Amino acid sequence: MSTSPAPSPRVRGTELVKTYGETTALGGVTVEVRDGESVAVMGPSGSGKTTLLHLLAGIVPPDAGEVILRTDAGPVSIGALDDDARSALRLREFGFVFQQGLLLPELTAVENISLPLLLSGATRASAESSSRGLLASLGLDGLGERRIGQLSGGQAQRVAIARAVVGNPPVVFADEPTGALDSTTASDVLDLLMSLTAHRGRALVLVTHDESVAARCSRVVRMKDGRVVSDSAESRP
Repeated sequence: MSTSPAPSPRVRGTELVKTYGETTALGGVTVEVRDGESVAVMGPSGSGKTTLLHLLAGIVPPDAGEVILRTDAGPVSIGALDDDARSALRLREFGFVFQQGLLLPELTAVENISLPLLLSGATRASAESSSRGLLASLGLDGLGERRIGQLSGGQAQRVAIARAVVGNPPVVFADEPTGALDSTTASDVLDLLMSLTAHRGRALVLVTHDESVAARCSRVVRMKDGRVVSDSAESRP
């Protein structure tokens, strides 16, 4: 019996170069991420790991090289898009979680989670209904009307994760998502992040300094001086 070929990578960066003035942040990096993978990107400060995340996510374009995203409509070269098109692509295809959450303090938890849906054209009633349901599933039922300053660090990061996944994006990018949390809360937040991303077939790209966080991922990419120095995918049979 013949088997179907494995799908192409969800996102692939090829020979990516990025410089800032005289500093080379990335010096020709090639990396790919597949559906269902959780990829930890590690390295010392200045190694290029956050720059790599920003290029893969279309936040900034590369100076050289190419990022290809596999979408339902076909492959897209992210760097070839203008700013507006990249913004629309990020809204549709990606979710983001950051160390400090980057939630809007003047909005409630429900309003923060609803933002991606509202920007995509959903009605407020529909967006907030979806957001409340997601909050309840994350153990935050009854906290939807609280503003971010009224939540604990762990609760706020759960809201940030909910905002990242509410639109069902195929890729979630996380930059030090547990860095500001104590170890117990960090473990709980990581469990949640994994359960809502890689465990559901989404691709997760996670920048971290924490070896215990990286150990929970299915793959670890290590960087130094703007280059990949090891990739645990290469050691698989």
